[in-house]
Amino acid sequence: MRHRERILDELLVIESQRGDSEAFERLARRWQPRMLRLARRLTDSREAGEVVQEAWLAIVVGLRRLDDPARFGTWAMRIVARKSTDRIRQHQRSRSLAERVARQPEAPAPPTAGERIDRARAVARLRGCFEELSASHGTVLELFYLRSLPVRAIADHLRISPGTVKSRLFHARKMLRETLEDRS
Repeated sequence: MRHRERILDELLVIESQRGDSEAFERLARRWQPRMLRLARRLTDSREAGEVVQEAWLAIVVGLRRLDDPARFGTWAMRIVARKSTDRIRQHQRSRSLAERVARQPEAPAPPTAGERIDRARAVARLRGCFEELSASHGTVLELFYLRSLPVRAIADHLRISPGTVKSRLFHARKMLRETLEDRS
């Protein structure tokens, strides 16, 4: 059955490359759910549709250059992963970790002046410690704690092994802890 599915995909790709819009629509209907699942795993699920839409635009532009129709699935999913990475990077540039850490749920009573000062100091300390981390450690911490991605999804997203993700998480936590202790 998988063999037939693969052959059908190859045929649809070839026909799409020749300009058959119906073949392209069928190809899109077949791959849309898989692409959405991957985008949801890698990004905020509310943005997955936009990520996949951007991926389809890239696929439309690049489909004629795809030499091996049998590689369509791998190629298309790689585009979704790249678009997901782009989306995450956009978020990283648009807001800092400190803003997300500082965002607290509304308290029933406003914090006292002393509490605000203590919180501001803690955020500043954490921001300073976080900035001392390497980009790879900071990215892994953000994907794991702030995006709530599982280790496997982080590994797929960053194209590293799950063991490397775990190692980076371990070392990043250790570095943060040591830096925070040194500044206490």
